[in-house]
Amino acid sequence: MMNFAIVIPHYNHNGTLRQVAEGALKKNANVAIFDDGSTVSPELQISGLPVTFVRFEKNRGKGAIILDAARWAKEHGFTHIVTLDADGQHRHQDYPALVRLARSCPHAIIIGKRKFDKTKVPFASRFGRSFGGFWVHVQTGHSVTDIQSGYRIYPVDLLLTLPLWCRRYSFEVEVVVKALWAGFEVREKEISVVYPKNRVSHFSKLKDNLRLTLLNTYLTIRSMLPIPHRQYVKKGTNLQKRGYWEVLIENLKKPNSAAKNAVSAAWGIFCGSIALPGIRQVMLFGGAGWFNLNRLLAISFEKFCIGPIIPALCIEVGFFLRHGHFLTEFNLTTLGRQFLSRVWEWVLGSLFVAPVLAAVTFLIVWSMGKLITRGLYAKQ
Repeated sequence: MMNFAIVIPHYNHNGTLRQVAEGALKKNANVAIFDDGSTVSPELQISGLPVTFVRFEKNRGKGAIILDAARWAKEHGFTHIVTLDADGQHRHQDYPALVRLARSCPHAIIIGKRKFDKTKVPFASRFGRSFGGFWVHVQTGHSVTDIQSGYRIYPVDLLLTLPLWCRRYSFEVEVVVKALWAGFEVREKEISVVYPKNRVSHFSKLKDNLRLTLLNTYLTIRSMLPIPHRQYVKKGTNLQKRGYWEVLIENLKKPNSAAKNAVSAAWGIFCGSIALPGIRQVMLFGGAGWFNLNRLLAISFEKFCIGPIIPALCIEVGFFLRHGHFLTEFNLTTLGRQFLSRVWEWVLGSLFVAPVLAAVTFLIVWSMGKLITRGLYAKQ
């Protein structure tokens, strides 16, 4: 049975906290306010309200507060927490729609995707949302359009199981990326948003942007490594780690696994064959992340193109396209003094060779994948 509690992380928003808490109580009687070491305790502002109030003397960050709230929720029998910013930008009227979506996807993170009015929403907020969404797509292959929204529903077990390091604003990016890596869904539901004229933001343009930069650097590098991410499965009331072989076999049995692996291999061959030194590495890793390809296959097949064979083939094809016949004489003149011509022919030839080799690779790997899949089903 799913049981929801509304959690309001609070830090120096005394002017709007009571209004936010009253709105939350209209939708759910289980409301908890976690104060993250505010300069002045908000107890007077919320006096008389039937809410749980937890105060920490030292400011530790929004991520730390959410994790503390998850532990509190677990102890009190709640399966999900609904986080609601204390600055008044979120409307309690959107709560039922988010909960309905959470009930249909009980193990997913639900994000309230803010409906931005360009005339009212600060440019920094709009840019940050687009920029953050871009990196999440590169790191996971999934589209998350409002990675910075604080109106969310978290499964408590997910928060307490994932290895999460960040404790401040960057936490909300880290938890989404690692949840997607672990095999959980992240769903979005459009919500309205209000930006009060006197809205107070505690986002530090220097410190928090630096933290986000460091986090995205790590997440991007980790996403490019051909090392499987740990997967989890719900068993009983707990999340348990899954074995790598179990995940591998399951992925091979998926209807689209042969096509996905074939595209991954073809992408590796294409990037390895195209005559764009330096740039093709960015293409390889960026494309593998953006399209959620099998990185191990893509990188492995790209390595097949290292050496003289593929560049020589490209030069021959480029020479033929320029002169109508193949280059048959290789000496100091053709390869040394005519170096610039050979480079141009390498580039020109690769534009033809790369897609042809990629297409051939796709057909071979796809055919092998289909045979492997049939073999796995036959053994059942």
